[in-house]
Amino acid sequence: MLQRKDTESRIQFTDIAGPGFRAADYGRTQDDFMAKIHGRLGDGTWIEGPEVFRQLYAAIGFKRLANLSRAPGIDQAVGLAYKLFAKNRLKLTGRCTPEGCAVPNQAS
Repeated sequence: MLQRKDTESRIQFTDIAGPGFRAADYGRTQDDFMAKIHGRLGDGTWIEGPEVFRQLYAAIGFKRLANLSRAPGIDQAVGLAYKLFAKNRLKLTGRCTPEGCAVPNQAS
């Protein structure tokens, strides 16, 4: 959905399960990338967790929604929802096979 809405190509998506992805190229491990969603701002600053989604939604025109998600109470709910999503994201994004839910080992 985010890729479809990114009509101005403001976001560069990276598939951490892709065959050419090397976590070490980013100074992180595959486990780091699997534990939390990561993003990098234009200035190279790394962000993680719900803030990545806030930045993504702001980039595709939902800045008000992103800002609303920072409000007290809502921020905590977003954090909880993110933890549930992160724990189950392979299932939710259709990346599970009958053998299980895992990203193939990548080159170091």
